Amino acid sequence: MRNADAGKRAEMPDYSSGSRGRNPRGPVAGASSLTAKRDDSCRKIQKLMEAVVERENMVKALRQVEANKGSAGVDGVSVECLRSILREHWPRIKEELLEGGYRPQPVRKVEIPKPGGKGMRQLGIPTVMDRLIQQALNQVMQPIFDPDFSESSYGFRPGRSAHQAVLKAREHAAKGKRWLVDMDLEKFFDRVNHDILMARVARKIDDKRVLQLIRRYLQAGIMIGGVVSPRTEGTPQGGPLSPLLSNILLDDLDKELEKRGHAFCRYADDCNVYVKSKRAGQRVLESLTGYLANKLKLKVNAEKSAVARPWERKFLGYTMTFHKRPRLKVAPAVVDRIRAKLRELFRVGRGRNIRNVVEELTPVLRGWANYFRLAEVKGIFEELDEWIRRKLRCILWRQWKRVYTRARNLMKLGLGEERAWRSATNKRGPWWNSGASHMNRCFPKRFFDRLGLVSLLSQLRKLQCVSRTAVYGTVRTVV
Repeated sequence: MRNADAGKRAEMPDYSSGSRGRNPRGPVAGASSLTAKRDDSCRKIQKLMEAVVERENMVKALRQVEANKGSAGVDGVSVECLRSILREHWPRIKEELLEGGYRPQPVRKVEIPKPGGKGMRQLGIPTVMDRLIQQALNQVMQPIFDPDFSESSYGFRPGRSAHQAVLKAREHAAKGKRWLVDMDLEKFFDRVNHDILMARVARKIDDKRVLQLIRRYLQAGIMIGGVVSPRTEGTPQGGPLSPLLSNILLDDLDKELEKRGHAFCRYADDCNVYVKSKRAGQRVLESLTGYLANKLKLKVNAEKSAVARPWERKFLGYTMTFHKRPRLKVAPAVVDRIRAKLRELFRVGRGRNIRNVVEELTPVLRGWANYFRLAEVKGIFEELDEWIRRKLRCILWRQWKRVYTRARNLMKLGLGEERAWRSATNKRGPWWNSGASHMNRCFPKRFFDRLGLVSLLSQLRKLQCVSRTAVYGTVRTVV
């Protein structure tokens, strides 16, 4: 399918003639429920599939899948080919969805290392067609379920973010809840009970075609080495529908915590409960472990869960200080992780032009600073800036290699002849020299600023200044 001209709205092929008299452009029962007043929020949605395959919804889903890009599934079809596939096969697929006969293909198994390098996380990559259908399902189901989700749930919800969860966690600690129940659900996405999950979905949806399709997605096999293995539990990470399904299941946990009057923050399967004493925290952890096992068939990882002080644990990459009004800071484990990632980039950049190395660092540093812009303890940002500049000086020292080259370059950069030769012949290693005064003088901070190196500390201050400007409505321009 050819891309639409610039400025024109991307369109889905109109196959209304092949839908047995159904007009996807017309009003459909179920579609109106997505935007109607919530005067009857408990009413089950009986005809939702028509809303799923409705033209406008599918166009929106197509754009989202194309924007997300991603790799191909088991059929090898890429996102770039999706429009041409739709032009040829959409009438048949749409008919199968409306008649309840569509069967998803198996997902492709992909393993990625977990943060910190402790084990591997298993992902299931659906085909691009299945990603499109899941996205369309998600778009019509999210408005049905989301309004009734807990205010303390922040993960994978429109208008909510990890930053809001972190700020709320700090608020709980500032109000005197100085003990934390940090619960870790063991292999949550791999242990989801299909029957329990489907019972929660069926509370608001009565369209048997939608329920059947969701169950088929849950039970779609996973392809490993060309062999499809059936799935009897779990919801594979990697599809657009999995985050919503996880929130639907864990909403029962949220409601239980609210009923007990607990202060908590949940982001996906990462849940923290804030209490006033260690003893209370131990009771809560024991009680919730039993609740999750009996009601939702989920297991709490005893090794990773704990009752501790908020400043002893991390939540979404942040931790906090022990002050009466806690201050947010970057968790030490996260700092170690970014150092390890940057070391890989520095290792690859040893034989390259330093400007190219800086260009590769830029998106990583900007993204990291943007996520941790809530940090109020800024010392680590300054330390990382100094460490990064020293690593770049180390690359330059290694590239010079010979004593003569080092002495000549140092003199070119303004060092006196005697000092240049003394520095070039000191027989110290590259790391020592990268932190020595001669390299700091030849390559000061302004040298790297001219190269475009992102300063984490400067970026943090700029982002926080922009945030304050947005909050207080200040008119001044932030430079």
